Amino acid sequence: MMKVKSIAIVEDDAKVRHYLAEGIGMQIEVEELKTFADAETALKELSADPVEIALFDVNLPGMNGIECIRRLKMIHPKMECMVLTVYDKPETVFEALKAGAISYLLKSTPSEKIIEAIEEVGRGGSPISSQIARMVINAFAVKEKTNEYFQELSRREQEILEELSKGYRYKEIADKLSVSIETVRTHIRNIYIKLQVNSRVEALKKTGLL
Repeated sequence: MMKVKSIAIVEDDAKVRHYLAEGIGMQIEVEELKTFADAETALKELSADPVEIALFDVNLPGMNGIECIRRLKMIHPKMECMVLTVYDKPETVFEALKAGAISYLLKSTPSEKIIEAIEEVGRGGSPISSQIARMVINAFAVKEKTNEYFQELSRREQEILEELSKGYRYKEIADKLSVSIETVRTHIRNIYIKLQVNSRVEALKKTGLL
């Protein structure tokens, strides 16, 4: 059983918080385990009394987990901060990593893998969920082959254009992004206007996606 001096959990869902605390307590030899339901309390207490490893949810009441990580890392740069969330959008992942997160896991990760990730961080590693790793690689690949026209589009417009480049139909894109078909059509019209093109093929060629 691995030994860790102190761990903190910053999670507003009481059931998840208890589940994590119980799992860590059973499988990691930790001297002190702190739990917080909001970022403000965590920031105040961890600023004064830091831990070795802290797990953060992103969506918290008030201050979000990423902002809490950013502020804590400025005070305690050696504190290892992990993200455990449902959010898998590229911008959220990159924002968390820029804030100082050393690990990014999805809440769908099996409990034993979460424990393994904490242990890996304790050994100096930077575990990331496989889905997140693939998404990061894809995001870099898209950015590499796009151009300034693509970068001028909004993030949602970029997402829709990326899906179009993969051959998805409007209905499939709407389902995938959890929006209406009319919303997809509106975004595509705006994309055509911004790029001054008249077709999907022209839009993809102009942005470097084709």
